[in-house]
Amino acid sequence: MAQQSHQCQWPVPVSPCTTTVLTAGSLKSRTALFAVHQVAERVEALGQFVMKTRRTLKGHGNKVLCMDWCKDKRRIVSSSQDGKVIVWDSFTTNKEHAVTMPCTWVMACAYAPSGCAIACGGLDNKCSVYPLTFEKNENMAAKKKSVAMHTNYLSACSFTNSDMQILTASGDGTCALWDVESGQLLQSFHGHGADVLCLDLAPSETGNTFVSGGCDKKAMVWDMRSGQCVQSFETHDSDINSVRYYPSGDAFASGSDDATCRLYDLRADREVAIYSKESIIFGASSVDFSLSGRLLFAGYNDYTINVWDVLKGSRVSILFGHENRVSTLRVSPDGTAFCSGSWDHTLRIWA
Repeated sequence: MAQQSHQCQWPVPVSPCTTTVLTAGSLKSRTALFAVHQVAERVEALGQFVMKTRRTLKGHGNKVLCMDWCKDKRRIVSSSQDGKVIVWDSFTTNKEHAVTMPCTWVMACAYAPSGCAIACGGLDNKCSVYPLTFEKNENMAAKKKSVAMHTNYLSACSFTNSDMQILTASGDGTCALWDVESGQLLQSFHGHGADVLCLDLAPSETGNTFVSGGCDKKAMVWDMRSGQCVQSFETHDSDINSVRYYPSGDAFASGSDDATCRLYDLRADREVAIYSKESIIFGASSVDFSLSGRLLFAGYNDYTINVWDVLKGSRVSILFGHENRVSTLRVSPDGTAFCSGSWDHTLRIWA
């Protein structure tokens, strides 16, 4: 299909407020946890918040496990328990590419920064890269390149700031950095005491750090050049399913099976906020920030998506639509929408 260049605008912006992050970096006292909310008392409350499902992407035959946006703000790659990886046009809901993997449970997928390749893997313990072309009868399987090899399932993958390197996380308890062209292992990251379930790369262009979370309840920040863990946080009571950097790179959020999401300030080296309610008893599977950083979107195993005010710590909205647990969630690169994937076999675009 010829690539269309026209832009489509979603009706409602995801980031209703631009704000600078208020962190506890300058606070020395142990009351830093309350400081974010205390400082935020002077911040104006968010207005009425309305988001709806604008598109539904149907085509997977089983649970959607992972998704990622292309930098073009339009295309999406998703992977599923059915062994399929699909590239979608989120404006038209058309499927542009489809790959059937040699295994089921494709738990990780990622778009290359150039938009010209995708990476995926799962129970095959490998991370495979597929170049994308718009040839009519392309045979994507023939162009597959196996880049990474772990000793247990692949749980997450992410290209660095180029198409030439890829970062992976695995059930073998390690993360690793690989050269895409040669498949060579460039750096390995050992420190988790159990399966690593998620990772996220620091947002800056020169960012040489990433954060990972796993079944040992730890979130760890790593230096990609040295392979060393530079910060570690252990305040969750159960597996950490998702980690995501704050847009400035000075903090990150995590979502856990303990039914909470938490915010960690890297400069203060501590947890500074907990997002939870007594009525929320199901685990958080996926988290992401709005472009401004004011909102935190979190998908839960009770089929809902909760939207949190990052500064005030309060829930500003709850979104219904999925008919099974929400497994993955990502805000689009321009912040105008977000996409969620679910065990109900569908993806939804919200704006």
